[in-house]
Amino acid sequence: MRISLEQLLAQRDWILTDGATGTNLFNAGLPAGEAPELWNTENPDAIRALYRSAVDAGSDLFLTNTFGGNASRLKLHNAAHRVYELNRAAALLGREVADASPRPIVVAGSMGPTGEIMQPVGSLSEADAADMFEEQARGLMDGGADVLWVETISAPEELRAAAIGIARVGAPWCCTMSFDTAGRTMMGVTSAGMVALIEELPHRPIAFGANCGVGASDLLRTVRGMHLAGATLPLIAKGNAGVPKFVEGHVHYNGTPALMADYARLAMDCGARIIGGCCGTGPEHLGAMHDALGAHRKGAVPELETIAERVGGFSSDVDGTGDNDGGERRVRRRRRG
Repeated sequence: MRISLEQLLAQRDWILTDGATGTNLFNAGLPAGEAPELWNTENPDAIRALYRSAVDAGSDLFLTNTFGGNASRLKLHNAAHRVYELNRAAALLGREVADASPRPIVVAGSMGPTGEIMQPVGSLSEADAADMFEEQARGLMDGGADVLWVETISAPEELRAAAIGIARVGAPWCCTMSFDTAGRTMMGVTSAGMVALIEELPHRPIAFGANCGVGASDLLRTVRGMHLAGATLPLIAKGNAGVPKFVEGHVHYNGTPALMADYARLAMDCGARIIGGCCGTGPEHLGAMHDALGAHRKGAVPELETIAERVGGFSSDVDGTGDNDGGERRVRRRRRG
């Protein structure tokens, strides 16, 4: 049974998304430095398995393997001419897995940043960026994606360009930015700033929020800030599985399934309705998050001190919003693991 994200939001208080794409594909044997998107045609069974692992763990929505599927990123692998092909292939595989499920599953077409710096700081124009996003969006929608999912954006100019390109296709979409610099994106956007930015877009998304960043606690602080800033659309929380650690030449995330289950409960209390994981999040984390959300009833918005005590201290003393009570400073040294 095919279902839209809007329908699912109308039926459910919360929606569980998937976990990491890169982490799980590397665990499946993807060589370091290779574009994951090439596996959409070269190793489709691995992509099917990735999608199924999220569905089997309880996810209601999964993202396609197309995070770097725009012309700017694919040109680094001599594949800029394959944007439409690789995105369509990823969505077709997603449609296959979703349609085989006994329950309705949403296929979300992942669209990451171009990797270039936008004007006026950099050289990429809004018009060129919009063309890149449009090209990718057409491949995803023609492959059967239910919704487009713009993620890990730092610059407001790039988010506007994505909105323009997607509007040309006439597709529904969601978006998340990555807040990894003292509660701001790399280009200085705060949680409240993103709320204002979304309100200004002519083609507004279905939902918006934050993904990736530093750790689960920082992401919760950001989503909490969006909620308190008066967000009128459903909020998304897609945090990393704990904090990354470099061990013996590899990046490991210290977030246990139990920690991510508590993160999921706190995300709901912070105002998020679409909740999932990002880097380091595997099926075992998703299963614990699914069970936690199913047994949880939304509570009061947690204090910053509560977030820090339950899932770890913050990476910075401020988040750029002016809504800091000093709690982060007191508990920062008590970061877990």
